[in-house]
Amino acid sequence: METSNWIRDGLRAMAAGLLAIVLAVLNIPLFVLFVLSLVLTPVLGIGFVLLPAVTALVRLRADAARRIAGWHGVTVARPYRPRPAGLAPFGWGRWKWIITDPATWRDFAWLLPGAVAGLVLGVLTLAIPAYGVEGIILLPLWIYLAEGWSGYGAMWPIESVAEGFLSFPQGVVILVLGLAVAPWLRRVDALFARLFLAPTRAAELRLRVTQLTVTRADTVDAQAAELRRIERDLHDGAQARLVSLGMTIGLAEELVERDPETARKLLAEARENSSTALVELRHLVRGIHPPVLAERGLDGAVRALALTLRIPTTVDSDVEGRFETPVESAAYFAVAEALTNVQRHSGATFAYVSMHHAGDVLRLEVGDDGHGGADLTRGTGLAGMERRLAAFDGTMSVSSPPGGPTIVTMELPCASSSPRTMLSSGTD
Repeated sequence: METSNWIRDGLRAMAAGLLAIVLAVLNIPLFVLFVLSLVLTPVLGIGFVLLPAVTALVRLRADAARRIAGWHGVTVARPYRPRPAGLAPFGWGRWKWIITDPATWRDFAWLLPGAVAGLVLGVLTLAIPAYGVEGIILLPLWIYLAEGWSGYGAMWPIESVAEGFLSFPQGVVILVLGLAVAPWLRRVDALFARLFLAPTRAAELRLRVTQLTVTRADTVDAQAAELRRIERDLHDGAQARLVSLGMTIGLAEELVERDPETARKLLAEARENSSTALVELRHLVRGIHPPVLAERGLDGAVRALALTLRIPTTVDSDVEGRFETPVESAAYFAVAEALTNVQRHSGATFAYVSMHHAGDVLRLEVGDDGHGGADLTRGTGLAGMERRLAAFDGTMSVSSPPGGPTIVTMELPCASSSPRTMLSSGTD
């Protein structure tokens, strides 16, 4: 299993290297267009139209580099300033907004170095395994057909067919080395892109303020929606049953002397309604704060959740203490949502949950061996998880290249208290 994963990762890195070469070539015309849009700005105002269009293309290319970096475990946030309200598609206002954004110039500064790094690292990613394949398959045949071929690997020059066939073991070693190094080369390319395309400290502070503003609004909206849901569930469910229960008991009181048999039937019906109302209340409470979470903590609750899944799911956890109730609830529901996505959309045959608490940070990781392709920008499940965590100053990143695997990493700032001793904690 480990060997197949290693080979699969190497082949995916080679495919990513080919993509990097193609995208790196696109950087050059984008660089030329950007320079032209700046130069032509004073000429009949052409730049006021050309610069926004070219900048949009450059940002699309930079966003593609950020997303590809995420495939290799390097998170690169978008650093751009929010677009002012009421800004026209073209004209002085939009031109000024673009020019005064430092991220615009960082994108521009990255285009040529990014092209060079992408080409060099992309070629290396493909060339090393290809050279190994050459030694395994192609070279012995060439030497047999045309003796005296220049050489391969350590055999340089090759003076006989026997020496030529020594290229086979060398090719195996070079191919293995190439497949092992390919993912690291792609990660180096991603780290190089992050030097230019990640937000500066000032941009991070600005994005942080924007994120807190959005998070506060999302939290208020989510709480209001949750209260409306609880009110609706209570009104349509338990409340209606309790009203019916009261009416049934009142009617039984009137009939208890005149018609005891009917009164007994009404009381039996009332007992059934009370049981149903109790079940509905328990479901409602479970949706607000699961009892298993209150009794056994985050570790026990997640382990209990994993046992209910249709696919094999392992839990690796060193979480021993208890956290504040809102933090535990946010972490539990985020993991639950991630595992729900695994069941519904990933096509996975295996999943895992990793929970580690170090210092004041709780790190959660949910992964699977599914087909990948998860995207924060599509659907509401991942976006809802991100909003839930953001309310507690938490972060979430998703690595899900086509073909998998998918890894959702979440971090929550928190501090644990000493473990609580409970009777139920011994049942794990």
